[in-house]
Amino acid sequence: MMKFVLLLGLFFVLGGLAVSSNPSPYYGVVGLVVASVAGCGWLVSLGASFVSLVLVMVYLGGMLVVFVYSVSLAADPYPEAWGDWGVVGYGLGMGLVVMVGIVLSGVLGFLVSVETVNNVGLAVVRLDFSGVAMFYSWGVGLFLIGGWGLLLTLFVVLELVRGLSRGAIRAV
Repeated sequence: MMKFVLLLGLFFVLGGLAVSSNPSPYYGVVGLVVASVAGCGWLVSLGASFVSLVLVMVYLGGMLVVFVYSVSLAADPYPEAWGDWGVVGYGLGMGLVVMVGIVLSGVLGFLVSVETVNNVGLAVVRLDFSGVAMFYSWGVGLFLIGGWGLLLTLFVVLELVRGLSRGAIRAV
């Protein structure tokens, strides 16, 4: 199990590097899918199965729709792939940042402790299930702010991929 969790962590980091190395959106979506599935698998290994299911639905349902819509608006005749020198440079730079983070987390790792969501079997209700009730009781304002932020993000992405004269938002 430990090797599987380490493999999920490796896929999570590689997916994040694939997104942040700034290739064309066609290839960045693949990194996003790899990172989200690996991260949700990691949460399942910690015992947060409900939270993992919700994140899979949000990432693969909502975020990929925005990426597909953005890719359809971005007409890139020659997209940059992961083998191009600019993308490789970004990937190596981000890999260096990840390695520095790993070294610092090894040096400062004694400050952080990880507990599972059922509190070593002593909790009456699992924490990820009680979090759903807290979403509905205390999190209404945060949901409204989050929805407004997602709508604003959608319009920003649409404006960025619009180009000079084409796109979904244009003056008639």
